[in-house]
Amino acid sequence: MGWVEIGGLLLGGVVALMALGMPVAFAFLTIDLIGAYFILGGGIGLRQLVGNALAVVTSFALVPVPLFLLMGTLFFHTGLAFRVFDALDKCLGRLPGRLSLLTVGGGTLFATLSGSSMANTAMLGSLMIPEMTRRGYKPSMVIGPILGAGGLAMLIPPSALAVLLGSLARIDIGALLVAGLLPGLILASLYAAMIVIRARLDPEAAPAYAVASESMGTRLRLLGTEVLPMGLVVFLVVGTILFGLATPSEAAAFGVLGVVVLAALYRRLTWRALARSLRGAVRVTAMAFLIIMMSSTFAQLLAFSGASGGMIAWAAGADAAPTVILLIMFATLLVLGMFMDQLSMMLLTVPVFIPLAQALDFDLVWVGVIMLLGLEISLTTPPFGLLLFVMKGVAPPGIAMSDIYRAALPYIGCALAVVALVMAVPDIALVLVR
Repeated sequence: MGWVEIGGLLLGGVVALMALGMPVAFAFLTIDLIGAYFILGGGIGLRQLVGNALAVVTSFALVPVPLFLLMGTLFFHTGLAFRVFDALDKCLGRLPGRLSLLTVGGGTLFATLSGSSMANTAMLGSLMIPEMTRRGYKPSMVIGPILGAGGLAMLIPPSALAVLLGSLARIDIGALLVAGLLPGLILASLYAAMIVIRARLDPEAAPAYAVASESMGTRLRLLGTEVLPMGLVVFLVVGTILFGLATPSEAAAFGVLGVVVLAALYRRLTWRALARSLRGAVRVTAMAFLIIMMSSTFAQLLAFSGASGGMIAWAAGADAAPTVILLIMFATLLVLGMFMDQLSMMLLTVPVFIPLAQALDFDLVWVGVIMLLGLEISLTTPPFGLLLFVMKGVAPPGIAMSDIYRAALPYIGCALAVVALVMAVPDIALVLVR
């Protein structure tokens, strides 16, 4: 069989099992076992599958993930997150859709504190879903902002994936981190504008409620005492990387230390908070690593069978203008993101895309930002975007996957608009670098 048929059978098998109600990780596991037996060669293939799965979750590149998750859970369970959200809530006043706007604003801040889109989404979901549901917000106004803001950690530094992309593609890591900042802020602004417009057109989507009005002096005091101290943690994570003082793993450890010190200064650090933070980080890490392990093994099956290589070669070998080839590269990321994790996508595409970008005389930092945007969008691309399943894990029992898919679509549209903007005006990504 050709790569199209093999890829169709593997992907179709996962879709069929999920349609029968099987959890995504176990759907991947079932197809991985069947594919490994028939494609990799019986018992030898199954042993290879186990070895590959272990190699994925023991990769040094994933070390920052549990540390970033621990930083986020500490921020949540020590009460620092509530203090920041409360300060931002009082500063927002009576804006329409204020809790959804608070989700985007808080998610943008958390993106600088966690560096992990999965941690960002899980924390925002745990923090904001109960309150928005209690206030009568429609599911699309609850789930959509969390998915959109959760993915910002892919762009806004510190982004663990940006560091890994820079390492794999030999792009200046500091430049790539800085280049993602402005597109990330533009994307957050688009999210906020869309929420305000939606709330004005459909007031029932985000019902208004009584809010006390704060003076300008009170708002400035709250920003100075509750929000700005988080800048220290941001510097510990981003600054140490940018100045070459620490690796991403070390910077993540510094970030955890920063949150611990901050919690101690605010007298919010307790043994109970530490225990709950560790349990939360372990739970989300286990879920994330299980999904990554299974989907990475699935990606390896696609690579061994020639399905993913054929797809990439088809995109890279197209006889077209440079801009069209760049669009094909981006579209390839979106397609791969429907059934692969971002680490596997980078490992598959970087060896092809980066030499191709160099041959076309593209700025590699600019291409790196576009790739990060593609990876960020693919996290919420139905049917297998990882953030969709993280969202399902923290959503109320009555929320179906179809509700999550529909809520994600407008935010995917905003992200695509930013991609078009960055492609049309490269200086949006490069101005801060220069």
